Amino acid sequence: MSEILRKQFLRHVAQTSPAPQLIEVARAEGVFFYTPEGKPYYDLVSGVSVNNVGHANPAVVEAVQQQAADYMHIMVYGEMVERPQVEFARLLATTLPAPLDTVYFLNSGAEAVEGALKLAKRYTHRTEMISMRRAYHGSTHGAMSMMGEPEGEEWKNAFRPLLPDTKAIDFNSFADLEQITERTACVLCEPVQGEAGVRVPNEGYLQALRKRCDEVGALLIFDEIQMGMGRSGEMFAMQKYGVTPDIVCLAKALGGGMPLGAFVASQEIMSSLMSDPVLGHITTFGGHPVCCAAGLAAMKFLQDNKVAEDVERKGALYEQLLKDHPAIKEIRRSGLLLAVELGESAKLYRLMDLFIEEGILSDWFLYCDTAFRISPPLIITDDEIRNCVALIRKCLDRL
Repeated sequence: MSEILRKQFLRHVAQTSPAPQLIEVARAEGVFFYTPEGKPYYDLVSGVSVNNVGHANPAVVEAVQQQAADYMHIMVYGEMVERPQVEFARLLATTLPAPLDTVYFLNSGAEAVEGALKLAKRYTHRTEMISMRRAYHGSTHGAMSMMGEPEGEEWKNAFRPLLPDTKAIDFNSFADLEQITERTACVLCEPVQGEAGVRVPNEGYLQALRKRCDEVGALLIFDEIQMGMGRSGEMFAMQKYGVTPDIVCLAKALGGGMPLGAFVASQEIMSSLMSDPVLGHITTFGGHPVCCAAGLAAMKFLQDNKVAEDVERKGALYEQLLKDHPAIKEIRRSGLLLAVELGESAKLYRLMDLFIEEGILSDWFLYCDTAFRISPPLIITDDEIRNCVALIRKCLDRL
């Protein structure tokens, strides 16, 4: 049956690369997923930082089941008051720093970026939008337009023309901040650059970026799609690095494993989408009650169990147990997102095959194919980290 299923997968499911891994998933629990034959895999991708509370988290499963039994889709944007959406928005608003208190729910991270860009243009009445080199914000036309140049050109060129009046500056370059001017609507920035291979901000850089945006009246947008919901060691990376943006984009772990995105701003800024024109941004499924119920349960689980408070220590444990291996050139880390640098793409690709043999799922980064990713569910235990590292070191020994 599995062989038939794989053939049907290749025939009927749109492929994104010529060589999919073809690992069939039968079930998942905690930090593992399992094949139909029962082989476990350490999930070091977590759906790209989606499954922060672990696979099949009982609190999330119960919330999904209960909400699906109560009601699913009614009409999420209009005049309907739906409890899961309202309660989740309130929890986000009371957890994020002021003045981020108004939540626009969507289906994904790329949609959150699209909405945030529109909001910035609408509020400022400006058109120039600035992103960072080696940035990744999604694959839709607007989000792709903000994919950092020139590295992103490999993906962008085939789809041009894209949005006009965009440009990229260097992340961590204080000198480049002068390129933000009175005609800039917004600067879109990841507080930690994920797909660049986990690049953390230099001391004072985000503060200088915030100051420059304030000076010229540009809105600062943080993309916390990958780093939010505890991944950095704080609930939101902006809290770790001490800078509050005008708009923040959230997704991935936001839905507790269900598809959910959002952009969050102050009520003053967000209200500019209400008129001239009305319905300035609309969505059919964004804020779906089942997804919001899952996200609400996941965020409560993170808070009630103080999960984020132990993330930095767990990330440091991974680093400590791996850093002395001779095959590893460098480890870059923020919380429980690690880029383990090998220095050569050929070694990286070979290691991916060895990982699959030993029961590990990892991958590389969009702009860095010389380092492998470690981003397990945040609930991983110390014993699981040690066992996982033993397998990683075994594979590194075989390189």
